[in-house]
Amino acid sequence: MGFASHGIRAGRGAQPRPCMVSSLRPILLATLLAGGLAAPGRAEVGKALAPIPSATLALMQAKGTTAAAPVLFRAYKKESEIEVWKRAASGRFVHVKTFPICRWSGQLGPKRKTGDRQTPEGFYTVPKRQMNPNSSYYLSFDVGYPNAYDRAHGFTGSAVMVHGVCSSMGCFAMTDAVVGEIYAIAREAFAGGQAAFQFQSYPFRMTAQNMARHRADPNIDFWRQLKAGSDRFEALGEEPVVSVVAGRYTFAPDKDPAREARIAAHLAEEEDKVAQAVEQGSAAVRTTYSDGGQHSFWAAFAAKGGSLGEVSRPEALAYAGQEVVVIPARPRPVVVAEAVWSRWLGPELRLAFARSAGLMRPAEARFPPLLTTYADSLPRLVRAGLDGTAPFEFPLEGPVPVPKSGRLARR
Repeated sequence: MGFASHGIRAGRGAQPRPCMVSSLRPILLATLLAGGLAAPGRAEVGKALAPIPSATLALMQAKGTTAAAPVLFRAYKKESEIEVWKRAASGRFVHVKTFPICRWSGQLGPKRKTGDRQTPEGFYTVPKRQMNPNSSYYLSFDVGYPNAYDRAHGFTGSAVMVHGVCSSMGCFAMTDAVVGEIYAIAREAFAGGQAAFQFQSYPFRMTAQNMARHRADPNIDFWRQLKAGSDRFEALGEEPVVSVVAGRYTFAPDKDPAREARIAAHLAEEEDKVAQAVEQGSAAVRTTYSDGGQHSFWAAFAAKGGSLGEVSRPEALAYAGQEVVVIPARPRPVVVAEAVWSRWLGPELRLAFARSAGLMRPAEARFPPLLTTYADSLPRLVRAGLDGTAPFEFPLEGPVPVPKSGRLARR
């Protein structure tokens, strides 16, 4: 069954675009296919009331949550994914499902002005009034750009959506079938009493390794602010309370000192991991795009003849996610113990022979100042032998010298 049966249609170029104003963990592909892409076509009438697929409801039940529980979405531009998180009975948000993004546009980094084609990054709030059951792009919701941070920096634009089809000018385009399921998940959370859900948008997964690799990017200070919020969520599994102070994202501390201490420990651990990655020689890169990206799931689907309908700037996808190395990786030096490298010299060499014959005292007894590390002690030991300051010498040929008066004879 093709995607056209799910309401994805070509030829919508004449319709007004909602984004023109502003310009799974492993992916559960089997569940996605069972829950949305392989379902019978939905009629336009009542599309906003379509139920959550049974496979997705089963996932929720397995994670200890329900359709009526509060929801939170997390988007990652580089990975082209949107995650669904639901609050479980324990009070923690649990990851339920990951959807592949069909198209996002622009570069990594925040949206700054109308028409820049940038898909925004930051922490956004979506109340029920921002849900659009009558979208020209099947179904949609406005993420809430610009938020307080964006306004504090003078950023402009509006009507940035998560919507159907596969065309983006600053939005998250998901295809009709996928956005239909996302819309249903959000709708049921509102019906369960949630006043607004949080939409977190990141340039990439906020791991320590990714932060180290992008440390030379001009947006790194902004991304560190995003990581602080992401880490708080990861530490406790609770929605971070976000505010903006002096043009920077800040996050309210937990009222429980013990829980706040856990968060602080997690933040410190992540900072240490970033520092270690840099110290160990991680490369620094800039990830560039001609105009946004697309998840490999959709690329593979299209390559097999599947129809995605209208796809914005498909030629740009060939240049998506190109990494430019700013600081090359530095290989870590290999430290080899003396007991190992001395054996590498081989019994046919004089040092090994002299040591095995008992003609050499332990190095620590003869050269205390020279005994530091392999990288330092061996070159200095050899130099001492070459310039005649050592208590022995290595003959280039002939028999091993016999000790004389407690010392090896000199030639």
